[in-house]
Amino acid sequence: MTDWDIKKLRILRTLADQGTVTATAEALHMTPSAVSQQLTNLARQLGVPLLEPQGRRVRLTDAAHLVLRHTEAVFAQLEQADAELAGYLSGEAGEVRIGAFSTAVPVLVVPAVAALRLSHPGIEVRVRETEAAESYELLSAGAVDLALSLAAHAPGAQNPRFTRVTLLEDPLDVALPPAHPLAGAPEVRLADLSAERWIYGGSGPWSEITRSACETAGFVPEQAHSASGWTAILAMVEAGMGVALVPRMVSARASGVAVRVLTHDHPTRHVIAALRRGTEAAPATARALTALREAAAALA
Repeated sequence: MTDWDIKKLRILRTLADQGTVTATAEALHMTPSAVSQQLTNLARQLGVPLLEPQGRRVRLTDAAHLVLRHTEAVFAQLEQADAELAGYLSGEAGEVRIGAFSTAVPVLVVPAVAALRLSHPGIEVRVRETEAAESYELLSAGAVDLALSLAAHAPGAQNPRFTRVTLLEDPLDVALPPAHPLAGAPEVRLADLSAERWIYGGSGPWSEITRSACETAGFVPEQAHSASGWTAILAMVEAGMGVALVPRMVSARASGVAVRVLTHDHPTRHVIAALRRGTEAAPATARALTALREAAAALA
């Protein structure tokens, strides 16, 4: 039987994620020479070549990808074993690290943490505000236990490494300047705003969400200004510089602008939580996920 070395397989998986030996060494707090030596030893143990040169870098061979496909189930099983052992040893105590995008922190994470402090004071929650792409890097590396993001940012549902849980379908409202002619109209449709100047991010999922919603309503939005932060976007709307689609998680707390519900169009975004497959059994993580679901339900 082949001698499978979990430590070396983890190095191989990290190399697949990071792309270079140097980045792998940094992620694992090793030296590049130690990474190369461990992978050379693993190839010798398995009896197949795992790496081949590609210019000044290396690439994984087909054999390496085959090995990783089979070992993902092993890693998930080990995560589950660690989670169950932690539950046995610590009971209701434990630590949960949550990475979340900025607008989710005040409306989902903070209420969830407050509820946990009352119901399970032995569980310590550490919150880290992250960009969506960063949250999955941290989750994969084991630096956070739960990652909150938009579905558009998340790994595919078929990714064997993560479990995805939908927390919230967040409606999108339109923010208008206070003096806008439609600020007091009984109903506003996106099509009514086709000639407006729009404010949204220059790239990424939020830009795609705005454009897709407007195109579904029959027009391409004219982008007058670009911003990624809601403080900046709402300040520009308040100053009369344009209009913007704003998630309910933000619009519910907005001031200085006229927020109108788009009852005809119903644009939405989906907020999800992701965790490494196998960690669902960790009591502290399960409690935190339940608290996040309850906070999302209260918000909805």
